[in-house]
Amino acid sequence: MNIAIVKLSALGDIVHAMVALQFIKQALPYARIDWLVERSFAGVLADNPHIDRVLTVDLKALKTDKSRILAEIRKVRAYAAASYDRVIDAQGLIKSALVARLLSPHCSGFDHRSIREKLASLCYETTVAYPYDANTIDRNIAVLTQPFGISVSREQMLNKQPFLYFQPPAADLDACFARDKPNVMLVIGSTWPSRNYPLPHVLEVVQSLNAQSLIVWGNEQERSHAEWLSERSSANVLPKLTLNDLKAAIARCDLLIGNDTGPTHMAWGLNRPSITLFGPTPVSRVYQTDINKVLKSPSVVNPYQLDRNDFSIAEIPPRQVVTLAESLLGTRPS
Repeated sequence: MNIAIVKLSALGDIVHAMVALQFIKQALPYARIDWLVERSFAGVLADNPHIDRVLTVDLKALKTDKSRILAEIRKVRAYAAASYDRVIDAQGLIKSALVARLLSPHCSGFDHRSIREKLASLCYETTVAYPYDANTIDRNIAVLTQPFGISVSREQMLNKQPFLYFQPPAADLDACFARDKPNVMLVIGSTWPSRNYPLPHVLEVVQSLNAQSLIVWGNEQERSHAEWLSERSSANVLPKLTLNDLKAAIARCDLLIGNDTGPTHMAWGLNRPSITLFGPTPVSRVYQTDINKVLKSPSVVNPYQLDRNDFSIAEIPPRQVVTLAESLLGTRPS
């Protein structure tokens, strides 16, 4: 069977969908699986043995350069030469549904009651019903496995194999990681300012933990914030990391603490301990396990209409973060 998965973005969403691959391959060991993704996120899929080809598009570039649309359409049509038996749109947007339809008329996705952009469901040959406000990972599992008659239990999910793969890092991580104490990675940035834990709170966490703190950053503003933390503590600012090196670094850390964003969710994908801090987004975006915990602010979140002005993440006490971190690390305060 020749299968294509369409999940274009973003980083955390791709990670949440990738977990389905191991269960599809268990049930269909001889299936060939390609994955269509935005070029900037291809690195998170790289080296996965369950993916035969990572196919890229650059649809985000169309926001500023509409003249490229025909080139992108030709690219997708060229991919369609693989003659897919089934294409799964796990994104649920009109653009991803159109891409899936261009790949093959034999495409599946969420039905109109379960999808973010309801018109997208008109593109599918078959649909999957799953509540929009349900757990994000369960939704991804459902849309990617139900078209093949595959059922995945919660026990299987809790016993999943790590599914992010990487090559030896190009960055010099040895210089940043400690050998005589736990290494805690902190993710301090995201696409919404309201998702970010306040820097003074992060600093208090860093200063309270008996661990080497490692600050990861993705743009110049985040780098400036990382340096602010480093100047006031013993935290190390990690070098600029590719997605390959980010996977390698997370796989090596003893605990990752971060907000609701891609690098934080990668810890779950690598079976590494993590604490995810939630403010304006619902905790149903993650799986909680013995080693993957969440802390949620007091605000009530409507999953159908998120409030970008909900800065309640600041109400999560740093002491609460530290206590949970110490529990996961098995350490005491310094």
